[in-house]
Amino acid sequence: MKIRLLTLLALCLSFSALADHPPEVGSPAPAFRLQDQNGEWRSLTDYRGTWLAVYFYPKDDTPGCTTEACNFRDNIYAFKAIGANVIGISVDDVDSHQEFSSKYKLPFILLADEGGQTSRDYGVLRDLLLVKIAKRQSFIIGPDGTVIKHYGDVDPETHTQQVLKDLEDLMQSG
Repeated sequence: MKIRLLTLLALCLSFSALADHPPEVGSPAPAFRLQDQNGEWRSLTDYRGTWLAVYFYPKDDTPGCTTEACNFRDNIYAFKAIGANVIGISVDDVDSHQEFSSKYKLPFILLADEGGQTSRDYGVLRDLLLVKIAKRQSFIIGPDGTVIKHYGDVDPETHTQQVLKDLEDLMQSG
């Protein structure tokens, strides 16, 4: 029994390792068309001409994901002040996003990537056969639709402040 579990775990990890790679900095951001927490369809082209912080996260209403979402919520006016938008994406469904957004009064868009295609396109999908989740990674997408920055290692406690600082620096230098 123990050997079977280890074999299954190794198989799951090998499938996870075969995930696509994140888009390169400077390349076009992968397009998406997903429903938000209110059931409205949103696409990357809706944000053309603006700076966009896209953060992927594993699961609604879990400790790290809640911390990260609430930090974005608490800093949303700073993002708006510099003309940047924030979007969260996970493989949870619209109803889960609606509950999560309402519970924590999140003033930004959460997109439901139920099939995992957008997470796969951004190289963040962890497919463990029985369960799919998005890895906790983020991207800054420039007004022209290109990937400006990729964060592969995200600390939910401090990430929002780092993204905000990087956006401010990018806007001042560009």
